[in-house]
Amino acid sequence: MRHDRLAPSLSTPPQINRRQWLALTALGASASAVPAWAVAPLAPPDSPDHALHARWMDRITWGSTAQGAQTIAAEGMQAWLTGQLRAPADAPLPVEAQAQIDAMAITRTPLETLALQMQQRQRDARALATEDERKEALQAWQKDMRNLQREAGQRFVLRALYSPAQLREKMTWFWMNHFNIFAGKANLRATVGDYEERAVRPHALGRFRDLLGTTTRHPAMLYYLDNVQNAAGRINENYARELMELHTLGVGGGYSQQDVQELARVLTGVGVSMRPLDDDPPRMKPALRAHYVRQGLFEFNPARHDWDAKTLLGQPIRAQGLAELDEALDRLARHGATARFVTRKIAVYLVGDAPPPALLERLARTFERTDGDIAAVLAALFQSAEFQASLGQRFRDPVQYVMAGARLVHGDQPVLANTEPLLNWMQRLAEPLYGRATPDGYPLDAATWSGSGQMSTRFEAARALGAGIGGQGAQRMPPPALSQTPYLRQIDATLAPATRAALAQAATPREWNLLFLSSPEFMHG
Repeated sequence: MRHDRLAPSLSTPPQINRRQWLALTALGASASAVPAWAVAPLAPPDSPDHALHARWMDRITWGSTAQGAQTIAAEGMQAWLTGQLRAPADAPLPVEAQAQIDAMAITRTPLETLALQMQQRQRDARALATEDERKEALQAWQKDMRNLQREAGQRFVLRALYSPAQLREKMTWFWMNHFNIFAGKANLRATVGDYEERAVRPHALGRFRDLLGTTTRHPAMLYYLDNVQNAAGRINENYARELMELHTLGVGGGYSQQDVQELARVLTGVGVSMRPLDDDPPRMKPALRAHYVRQGLFEFNPARHDWDAKTLLGQPIRAQGLAELDEALDRLARHGATARFVTRKIAVYLVGDAPPPALLERLARTFERTDGDIAAVLAALFQSAEFQASLGQRFRDPVQYVMAGARLVHGDQPVLANTEPLLNWMQRLAEPLYGRATPDGYPLDAATWSGSGQMSTRFEAARALGAGIGGQGAQRMPPPALSQTPYLRQIDATLAPATRAALAQAATPREWNLLFLSSPEFMHG
């Protein structure tokens, strides 16, 4: 199955219609009776190096903050970047943010226990005597399942806002999108948080082969792409096809339909067990028992495996049983087409829609030379002239936009007690976390996210962000005057005359915030 929407646009990223944006001044900003602060020059701009630092932060992190700018100034750009590339998965969060995460069910309860508990609740609800009892119990179960997904989203937002390991968190979203699963399918809401936490985040800056392996064995992926149904004599090719088309080789990567069928046979018996962890293995012939594997919910059932000889990408698969999968993944991860496909997608994410061919060639060579070392690929990307030339030009998709706005407004304030408004804005902007139904993940090109409907909703989001995020059960935080933040001092010289003219019409700091967060300069990072 082709996913043509994955093909990146080769056109120049579109600019926001400035006429449309300037019309925002009619939303409340008045050119008359303007207070002195609104027309006075900003605080003296920082040095050109500081402007560059701000744009580096815009691209490499989830958004600039005063604390982040101070860290770069103190450490120097190269040391800061090295620290980001080497940041551990357990980088400490502020105490208040970590306390919120620690209180979550997805933190307190292991996936194996949580998934089995939720399955049993569903079964018990369906077994109740009356229709009303069943309906009430199933509604309660569904509410708790939605809460598990919501907790995963809240944890993501807290880390994106406050983690010092910003590059790891930004690449975690990239890989979650690359190895996409849809939380709305079946009972995946109970597994999506663990998938992000244990399969993706630890390997977001590691080796691609390790990341590929952990996603392949996670129950969320095996359920999402139907490999739990894949057995000898009842082949299901869904996962095998996407594993090559979307996760490794890419469209045009040199594989055939025969390779899809062969990989599907390799994947037979690779699935999930929802039996209690202390249950005996399923019944099978004695000769197969030594090949049985159970690791948490992951199960390799040799009685469901196709044991006949297989050939993948022109070479025989020599291993047997579950080891066939590792041999196949080694072959896919080290293929030249995978190096080109994966590094091109990274470049689109971090440079723009049409990365220069010379850059793509260097990144692919780095991937092959380092055996898929993601941090090494990123280091090569960040050191390139092409990356530096793209700074300030990359159009932000909705998640990037919402998080950058939240970081700028709230990143240096007390930890948000309620992240729900940010999740809601991602939903309204059509890029909810874990919400892409198809396995290709959300598009990364600018054209997808720059239509008039999207811009209209972004202006509403800018008003909410600029006024200060708050919500039910949480006191609204007063917004800072963004015009006087270190970030604005750093990028002041880069603001276009039309943007300055619009900002000068703002009557209050809140209106100034709205206009700036809606500006072309902020829409691009």
